[in-house]
Amino acid sequence: MATVITEFDPVSIKNPMIKFKGDTAAQEFGAIGKIDGETELLEIVLKKEGIEVKRKATPQKMTLKLSAHVKIDPLRKVFGLSSTNLKPGVYAYGSDSKGQEFTLTADVIDEFEDVTKLIAFPNCVSSTGLLLSVENGADEVAELELEFTAMVDDNNKCYYEAIVDELDDPTVASKWKSDFNYDLVKLATP
Repeated sequence: MATVITEFDPVSIKNPMIKFKGDTAAQEFGAIGKIDGETELLEIVLKKEGIEVKRKATPQKMTLKLSAHVKIDPLRKVFGLSSTNLKPGVYAYGSDSKGQEFTLTADVIDEFEDVTKLIAFPNCVSSTGLLLSVENGADEVAELELEFTAMVDDNNKCYYEAIVDELDDPTVASKWKSDFNYDLVKLATP
C-alpha cells in the first residue's frame, strides 16, 4: 500500500449504484441526500454468582436509513412491484409482492482533502413496505425515506469500505460500483 490516509471527513455521498441478486449489471440508484447506518449487535454475557464478569458483542446486521430520490426501476424492484398478468405499463403492489435482494454501493467524498471512500452493503433487503409521499404546493420535491437491512454476506460481513488512494489493485476501484462482491476484494491465496 503506497498511500495511507490518516484523516477522512465525509462531506457528501455520490454515485449510488444498486445490483439486484441474479442481475449481471448494476444500475443507477438515484440520488441519496442522507444515509445513516446502525449496527445491531448480539451480546453474550457471562455471570458468576449473579455478577456480570464478561461481555462480548458481535455485529449481526445493519439498519440503513436513507433519504433519497430513487429511479423508478430500482424502486419497483426493491419493493417488489410487478406487472405480471397486467396490461403493459401497469405495475401493482400487494400481499404477493416480494422485494428483491440487492447490493448497494456509493462514493463518500471528503471534499476538503479531495479523497473518495468507496462503500458497499453486499446483502440488502427493504425492511419497510412501499412508501408514498406527495405534497401539493410544495416548493421542493420530497426525498423518499427508505429503510434497508444490510445482512452479512458469505464472508460474514455486512459493510465494506476502501479509500481509493490506498488501493494497490486498480481493478477494485473500477469494478466496485458495477460489480461488487466478495471475490473482488478478497486476498488471492497463492
